[in-house]
Amino acid sequence: MNQQNLDFRVTGDIRNAPIVREIDPRRQRELWRSLAVGACFVAVLLFSAWQNFELLRFGYEIEQMEQERSQALDLNRHLRLEIETLRAPRRIDRIATTELGLAPPAAGDVKVIERHVASPPPDRTVMADRDTGARIVPMAAH
Repeated sequence: MNQQNLDFRVTGDIRNAPIVREIDPRRQRELWRSLAVGACFVAVLLFSAWQNFELLRFGYEIEQMEQERSQALDLNRHLRLEIETLRAPRRIDRIATTELGLAPPAAGDVKVIERHVASPPPDRTVMADRDTGARIVPMAAH
């Protein structure tokens, strides 16, 4: 296009002033309300997901603890059986006679010790008085 064919000619620099749009308060409130509802929805969704993941994590922990408890009970049963096996009188007698070279006692070697029962205290007891040091006070038994 040539300058000669144009019907008009632009001679100056035309500045378009920036257009300022007026903010509609009603629409602005709707926007903030929508953002608040969306934020609440996201918060509820995140909280629900967090609870679900925590529930799963605790379920796995409970399962692991039940397995550990089962293993501990098996070990406990095994150790109790081993203790009872080690306490068996027949085993102790075999070890004493074969490995340690011990022999059962003869009839004359055994001495029976009788248990002594303490006699009851007397009805009246005499006791020194600690405050005076020399006075003797008779006291009745309880």
